[in-house]
Amino acid sequence: MSILSKPFVADGVARLMAAGAARAMKPRPLFPEIPGRTAEITVPTRHGPMPATLYRPPEGGSARGVYVNAHGGGFVVGGPIGDDPLCRYLAEHAGVFVVNVDYALAPDRRFPVPCEQVHDALEWAASPGREWAGARLCVGGQSAGGSLAAAASRLALRAGGPGIALQVLHYPPLDLVTPAADKPAPPGRRAVIRPWMGEVFDTAYIPDAARRTDPLASPAWGGNGDGLAGIAPALVITCELDRLRAEAVTYAAKLAEAGALVEHYDIQGVDHGYDLMSGDPELVRRVYTFLALHVERAVTA
Repeated sequence: MSILSKPFVADGVARLMAAGAARAMKPRPLFPEIPGRTAEITVPTRHGPMPATLYRPPEGGSARGVYVNAHGGGFVVGGPIGDDPLCRYLAEHAGVFVVNVDYALAPDRRFPVPCEQVHDALEWAASPGREWAGARLCVGGQSAGGSLAAAASRLALRAGGPGIALQVLHYPPLDLVTPAADKPAPPGRRAVIRPWMGEVFDTAYIPDAARRTDPLASPAWGGNGDGLAGIAPALVITCELDRLRAEAVTYAAKLAEAGALVEHYDIQGVDHGYDLMSGDPELVRRVYTFLALHVERAVTA
């Protein structure tokens, strides 16, 4: 542990990181052939109104499902715009509406606020009177967003709803108890997730280290992955070179024990955030196609 594990220090660094990320934030210029049929909306949550971007699928076809997406950024940086290529791709190729939520970031709003916001977005999306079929509901996210998708699915299990056809956990952090420095990095490479980043993110999000053992924060830690019978079917996507890979593999095994693992797909030769940074565009397209097929199957089953 370093000084970055001190909450007042982590909070200051997190705010500086968020300010820098906000100035530089823009999506990768992927899939220019797919138009963005979007509208800015507001989703009610127990913590107040939450902004979101709604992506519409192409016109025509039968009643469409809906996919609630949560972006990544270590719970402290980023925003929905970073996931614009993924959301456009899912709307176009899975034929779903996508609700890309702008959940509250730490340190201004800490755990479990974002988990509850994403769960509330699911309840809102599943309610009658929407443009889509609320019974055909999916939730997913990349990095921290994958953690929030897992937490929202667990909250849905506890609450008895809403019913979720698929949860997509895309290179998620699922163990905030174990320090990032103790997680294996690929030999001979500089990992994207570095120990100091883990300290800042985890401390800003959950300053009290004892609370990081909560199953909503660390579903892959200890026995937190037990008792998952009835949880939403899950697609788990990991990156071979990601420092966070092992915890997602552990959780995938727990989901499999509960009969809830649809598939675990390990992307070879890439690190965390491969699709958001400088990864091969054709690889990104292949993975997004794979993901969209799973979403389409889930909402049409």
